[in-house]
Amino acid sequence: MIRILVVLLTSCWALWGHAEENALKVKITPSVGEVVVRHGDSVVAISRSQESTNEINPAYARTSRDCPPYCIQPIILAAGVETIGELEMLDYLKRITDGDDSVIVIDSRTPEWLKEGTIPGSINIPYSRLSPAAGADPFEIADLLETTFGAIEQEGLWNFSKARTLVLFCNGMWCGQSPTTVKTLLDFGYPADRIKWYRGGIQAWETLGLTVVR
Repeated sequence: MIRILVVLLTSCWALWGHAEENALKVKITPSVGEVVVRHGDSVVAISRSQESTNEINPAYARTSRDCPPYCIQPIILAAGVETIGELEMLDYLKRITDGDDSVIVIDSRTPEWLKEGTIPGSINIPYSRLSPAAGADPFEIADLLETTFGAIEQEGLWNFSKARTLVLFCNGMWCGQSPTTVKTLLDFGYPADRIKWYRGGIQAWETLGLTVVR
């Protein structure tokens, strides 16, 4: 019933938003003004700010943080893991909203960063909940792998044949939170081709004036 309601709300939003989209001067692409996604129980239209005076959130304006730990991440994080940009991220978010349960978009940041906003359609799973080095509980890790990511435990081993595609991000190209999650998942045996990494993260998202939710 909830899914039917969300679909109806999304359809109504799309019809109402079509005229609004045509009026947008700052679009996402020449043919796309906004992308409607589901965020929890809400429907959110992702677009770019129409204000010419809009500036990046000061939380992401700093360019010089101590390295380590805030070191520049490589373009290719690990073999087989695809690095994506904003348009690919929007495509995954739309797929989820359209009912594709095989994909999850994950904000890997710790809770205090969520106060600054996150990408609509994502869920928060802090890197510390999956990292044994950060003190993550083994039982909680196993629960996430099985109930959230779709892995199957078989006699102490993990079967990832039905595992979901995970799209991860954190603060930006200097942030190590989502890279830590990616590397941890690979250590567990998670298939690299089912892990996608948005390197630009919230900093790049904010730089383009794209919608965030708090």
